[in-house]
Amino acid sequence: MIPPIASRFVAGESPAEAIDHARECNEGGVNVILNLLGEHYDERAPAEEDAEEYVRLVEDIGKSSIDACISVKPSQIGLDAGEDVFDDLLGRIVERADEAGTFVWIDMEDRHTTDATLDAFEKYTTQTDGNVGLCVQANLKRTEDDIERLADLPGKIRLVKGAYDEPKEVAYKKKSKVDAQYEKLLEYMFEHFEDGIAVGSHDPAMIDLAAELHEEYGTDYEVQMLMGVREDAQFDLAEQGVEVWQYAPYGGKWFQYFYRRVRERKENLTFALRAVLGR
Repeated sequence: MIPPIASRFVAGESPAEAIDHARECNEGGVNVILNLLGEHYDERAPAEEDAEEYVRLVEDIGKSSIDACISVKPSQIGLDAGEDVFDDLLGRIVERADEAGTFVWIDMEDRHTTDATLDAFEKYTTQTDGNVGLCVQANLKRTEDDIERLADLPGKIRLVKGAYDEPKEVAYKKKSKVDAQYEKLLEYMFEHFEDGIAVGSHDPAMIDLAAELHEEYGTDYEVQMLMGVREDAQFDLAEQGVEVWQYAPYGGKWFQYFYRRVRERKENLTFALRAVLGR
């Protein structure tokens, strides 16, 4: 059982609990991206096991009539075991999701996975006419070139600032530079992308900028935030008519994820404690 202090950030251990969480969010106007916790499998067996759970999750989402989609990590579904394994398992998930009308996001991991992830996205978003989305990271110096490649493809792109500790040779390290790059890339996307943009940020300045760019360019967009982080803002934005998606992980590997959230921002632990104490 997930302790209350961690349940702020994790939507349960089972698919049923995750779907119940999504249904509750939907009642407040917030859509949900479900992610089964797990990553960096260097053998096919555990990667295939998680891929099969994603296939079942897609079916459960369809039966539940909830506003939800899924997000997968390349290293979770076979990339560390070989690009052929990754391609096979991702293809299996995407095919079933496309049949069921469920959108599939591909998360971006560290710099070593970027090329394989971009190639996989291009392949499957083209095959499904845009039923696949991709995350890109503003802190990577290569992303400016990458989004030019992505602009002509169907499917959505999620722009985040980037959470991996990459070396300065490949990534911007100063917060001010990352913020400036995020703003630059976001404007380019609003100007050149046609299939929608996901603003993956909890930063009010970036969310406000997206609203301004929407007014200027008319490009459709959505805001994506993590479960347990600025949740009041998520529901407030939804009430204002902004399309909001909450990234909600679930599964037995919850401890590592919770520990990462707490290490990222000490305020997260404070929020979790207040939730437990009912304050």
